[in-house]
Amino acid sequence: MKGNIVVGQSGGPTAVINSSVAGVYAAAKQIGVKKVYGMVHGIEGFLEDKLIELEPYLEDPTGIELLKRTPSAFLGSCRFKMPKIEGNEAVYEKVFEIMEKHDIECLFYAGGNDSMDTVKMLSDYAAAHGKPQRFMGVPKTIDNDLPVTDHCPGYGSAAKYIASSLKEVIRDNESFGAKKPTVCIVEIMGRNAGWLTAAAALAKGDDCSGADAIYLPEKVFDIDAFMAKVKHLGETKSSVVIAVSEGVHIADGRYVCELANENVAVDAFGHKQMSGTAAYLAQLVAAQTGLKARAIEFSTLQRAATHLASLTDINEAFQVGHDAVLAAEAGKTGMMITLDRNGDDPYQCGTSAYDIHAIANVERSVPAEWITEDGCGLTEDYIKYARPLIMGELLPMFVNGTPRHLVRK
Repeated sequence: MKGNIVVGQSGGPTAVINSSVAGVYAAAKQIGVKKVYGMVHGIEGFLEDKLIELEPYLEDPTGIELLKRTPSAFLGSCRFKMPKIEGNEAVYEKVFEIMEKHDIECLFYAGGNDSMDTVKMLSDYAAAHGKPQRFMGVPKTIDNDLPVTDHCPGYGSAAKYIASSLKEVIRDNESFGAKKPTVCIVEIMGRNAGWLTAAAALAKGDDCSGADAIYLPEKVFDIDAFMAKVKHLGETKSSVVIAVSEGVHIADGRYVCELANENVAVDAFGHKQMSGTAAYLAQLVAAQTGLKARAIEFSTLQRAATHLASLTDINEAFQVGHDAVLAAEAGKTGMMITLDRNGDDPYQCGTSAYDIHAIANVERSVPAEWITEDGCGLTEDYIKYARPLIMGELLPMFVNGTPRHLVRK
C-alpha cells in the first residue's frame, strides 16, 4: 500500500482487542505503510474526523508490549449503527471524503457481528460506486458468536477469567460447611449465545468440584425445573454454586431478567440491555426454599481482566490484526480474518480471509450436542474445544503495585 491506513474498535471491549490494533500497526510498518491512524471512538468518531496517529505511541517496542497488556479499547469504542445505504448516501460519502483527505487506502475495523455489518456496508458501497478504498474486518467478541471462524479473539481471555473467578467463588462458598447451604447464583454475559456461560465448565478439576449447574440461553429456561434442581441440591450439598447466562429465557420468549423489570433499555442496534437475572433467581430461591441465596454478576469484569488474559488469545488477537493488513495488501476487501483450527494435540490454529457477507449479522450458538441432556451442563467436547483457548499468561507491567496501561493522550 502506497498510502495510509486507519484502524478502529467497536462494540464491547475485550481484554485483547488492543492486541489486534498492535498487530495492524506492526504489519503496516513491515510493509512500508506511511501512517497508521486510529479512529477515536470507532466509525462514529471517524465520521467526525477524529483521528490520531499511532506512531508516537507504538514506535517504541515497549509501547506495543504495553498495549497488549492494556484492557478495553485504547482508541475508544462506540455502538454506532451505520444507516441503510439507500437515502443515506451522504453519510457514506462522508466516510470516503475523510479517507481521501488523509490518503487512507484501507480501513480496518475490529469488532463483532454489528461491526462486521459496518465493514460489509462500506465495502458494498465502495464496490457499487467505483471507490478504490478497501475494508477489512478484524474479529473481536467475548461472546464468541461470529460464524465461520473457529473462535473469536477476546473469548479465550473472558473464558479464563470466568473459569478462574468461578473457581474462587466455589472455594469461598464451600468454606463454611453449614447444614443449610448458601446458594450462590453467578450471572455471566451472553444474550443469545451461551459461549461465555459455558466457560463455567472449565472451573472443574481435580481441585474443584465445579459448578452444580450451568444454564445457557440455547435452552429454554424452565423455572419450575430450576427450582426443583435447587431444592435437591439444597438437601444434598453444603454448598451450591450455579452459573446462569444473563440471556436465559422462558418458554414465551421473555428473558428471565424481564420478569423483574419489564422496562429493559435497548441500544442503537435494538439489543436489550440485560442485567438482574441472578438477582431475580436468588430472590426466588430465598422466598421458595428459605435458603440463603446470593447473586454475583461478573458484568464488565469478564471482558476487562487483562491481568488474567490468555496468552493464546493475546497472540491470536495480534495475528488477526497483522494478517488483515497482509490480506489488504494482497488486494482483498470486504472480508474478515478467521481463525482456522487445524490441530488439537498439540493445538494449532492458522488464519484466512473470508467473505464478510457470510459473517455479518449471523450469530453462532453453542452446538446442541455440547449441552448435556439435562440442559444444565457441558460435555467433554466443549472442554476439548475451549481448554486450549485459555492457555498461557502474559504478566502485566506493574508500577506502584498495579498494572501499567497505555493511555491515549
